[in-house]
Amino acid sequence: MADGTGEGTGSGEPECSDSMKTFGAVVQALREHAGLSREDFGSLVQFSKHTVSSIELGRRMPDQAFVERAEEVLGNTGALRRSARHLSRQPGLAAWFRQWARLEAEAISLYTYECRLIPGLLQTEAYARTLFVNQLPPLGDDQIEAQLAARTERQLLLRERPNTSYSFILEEHLFLRRTGGMAVTLELIDHILDLAELRNIEIQVMPQVQENHAGLHGPMQLLETPGNRLFGYCEGQESGQFISVPKVVSMLQMRYARMRSQALSLEDSVSLLRRMRGAAA
Repeated sequence: MADGTGEGTGSGEPECSDSMKTFGAVVQALREHAGLSREDFGSLVQFSKHTVSSIELGRRMPDQAFVERAEEVLGNTGALRRSARHLSRQPGLAAWFRQWARLEAEAISLYTYECRLIPGLLQTEAYARTLFVNQLPPLGDDQIEAQLAARTERQLLLRERPNTSYSFILEEHLFLRRTGGMAVTLELIDHILDLAELRNIEIQVMPQVQENHAGLHGPMQLLETPGNRLFGYCEGQESGQFISVPKVVSMLQMRYARMRSQALSLEDSVSLLRRMRGAAA
């Protein structure tokens, strides 16, 4: 997918939130007032000059360590701590994905079927980096780091919302492709097996040989809000379709339900992944 931080390779440059741009501008102004280059400042706060640049340009969400160290280096005015409280938690989200991402962050259930690549919520850093590095047109180093930061931020949903039910149906060939090489694939399988042990995450594998398949129209996502409203989301190369029409959402639900019956059971899916992991080791 091409949501810029969700399931895909991150097509296009991520859009920066106003809060991230503002915070970055404050950091840059205080740094320049202190007479520090980005490289010198980076050494003092223990971050690379590239990370400092990404934060100052509003492309990367600063973590708490950066905020605290920057405060100490730049005079302990409190300006950075106060402005950091208003930072958006959605760095790098493509414009068309933002509406879905807002609902996703509060959903009580999320269903994902993917046939092209491992969904963003399940990706390891190495797997995601492989996707970004191979993006065309090429991304710059700062863009890649911004995309990775956005993806890592979004993945917190899996552990920060233990009462949300997550269901994933993944095609077997996604693991057989060995995106990024053998080591990346082994790490990815281990990561997904670990996630499958969480009570709120269900992972099913659609076998490579499946004569009847309800997902031939392509990837899809469905979610249910706390108010029990249902929405769908489908994505193309450079755009996404947010679906709220009940009739269409109902159709997607039927397809997803059928796929759950066609995919391997939860236990058989875990067993297959373990066998694939052993065979590849």
